[in-house]
Amino acid sequence: MKVEIAILTGLITMLSHSQNIPAEKSAFAHTFSIVARDAATGEMAVAVQSHWFSVGSLVSWGKSGVGVVATQSFVNPAYGLKGLQLMEEGLSAEEALQNLIAADDGKDYRQVAFLDINGNASAYTGAKCVIYADQITGDNFSVQANMMLTDQTVPAMEKAFNENKGMPLAERMVAVLKAAEQAGGDIRGKQSAALIVVGPDLVENPWEEYRINLRVDDHENPIEELDRLLKVARAYEYMNKGDLAVETGDMPEALKQYGTAEELFPDNLEMKFWKAVAMANDGQLEMAKPIFKAIFEQNENWREMIGRLVKPGLLTVSEAEVMEIKNL
Repeated sequence: MKVEIAILTGLITMLSHSQNIPAEKSAFAHTFSIVARDAATGEMAVAVQSHWFSVGSLVSWGKSGVGVVATQSFVNPAYGLKGLQLMEEGLSAEEALQNLIAADDGKDYRQVAFLDINGNASAYTGAKCVIYADQITGDNFSVQANMMLTDQTVPAMEKAFNENKGMPLAERMVAVLKAAEQAGGDIRGKQSAALIVVGPDLVENPWEEYRINLRVDDHENPIEELDRLLKVARAYEYMNKGDLAVETGDMPEALKQYGTAEELFPDNLEMKFWKAVAMANDGQLEMAKPIFKAIFEQNENWREMIGRLVKPGLLTVSEAEVMEIKNL
């Protein structure tokens, strides 16, 4: 084991010079990934899975209004940062990628894919990437993989991307990961996965950068868990819309949004609770009472929450009706 570690450390040191990252910060991420753009919405995304811890912290990079990057195999995160910078400065995906490859003495060990705001994709697979290693690039997408069990993984990813055009981009990306895994996937197995989605326009604030930003750092079935988290994220998108409707006093709209969220995530008490609050505020207290009662039976803290909603105006029923709810 000590000999193997010494060999790997020596290889990292050899690769980590010129524009390469320092040896102590190098990492492996032999993996499969996709970078893609939705031609209709302009959204761009990266999805990745690997038998390596926290693959999303190194491989996936994106900037709204600019592009996305996947950097893998012997990872050089500089491809993410510098690639996005070059594309923001006006270089195409191909120009930006070739610029960085030309300056990278460790390029034979890299696998990288760039996609720019116009849907131009470019990928590179170094000659010393572990087989099976391959890439397929087309309009608005690039799929790439290394250290795969079979040579069918990348073709399966392309097929899945082309066959799921009707899906929202995030769900389409997950479908591609599932197809890769079904075709054999990483020869070592599976451990982590990630998905980011950015928008078509530059954003003013850093917290607006990602429309979807999900990571599964360590899991027996990371793609399945990523799929579950995406469904939860979609449900909370409706919760956020419901909150905005409450802020403007539009209780029917809040009720609609909370109800949709609950349909997607029916066992979540939070979603049930705010739906019931919206119902009470909309004059449907009698219909809301059974919902409140069922929630309180599962968790008494929600009963305490009722009284705390009055002062900020989140619960607008009378004092007597507040007590009716609390006494359920």
